[in-house]
Amino acid sequence: MSGDLTALIVGTLLAVGAVAFVLYPLFFGTSPSKGASSDRTVADDSAIAALREIEFDRATGKLSEADYSELRKAYGDRALRELRSEKTLVVSDPIEARVRAYRLTHRECPTCGLRPEPDAIYCSTCGSFLDGRCPRCSAAITETSAAFCSACGATLAPLAQRL
Repeated sequence: MSGDLTALIVGTLLAVGAVAFVLYPLFFGTSPSKGASSDRTVADDSAIAALREIEFDRATGKLSEADYSELRKAYGDRALRELRSEKTLVVSDPIEARVRAYRLTHRECPTCGLRPEPDAIYCSTCGSFLDGRCPRCSAAITETSAAFCSACGATLAPLAQRL
């Protein structure tokens, strides 16, 4: 009889524990997991959600390859614009905020990338004019360390900044 009573008590405790485990989120709520990203706020009708939807439709056979490639191109371009816009990006990571601020204050060379000098006019590696075009006539500046535009003769950088 004592063996039956022990099994009944253990079974009852397990059942109560299972019910408590299942009902805990309903009564106390849950916090987002560490894997969940709260950095980006994306609306349900965004291009990113549409990309996920067409991926699912293609995987389940509801969408042909031709339709998928057409929709992927259209939604991919729109999703990139959304991700690059200031409205959809909420920077909560302090490192990401510093990188973003650094990129906004430093110039970029088309061949060498981001320059470490915040006031650079010419690339310190290859010597290219960082604007790439003449401010007066919009002609492309291809010569390295060019002080003047070869098309109109305009000064590309004041003498004090070149030294």
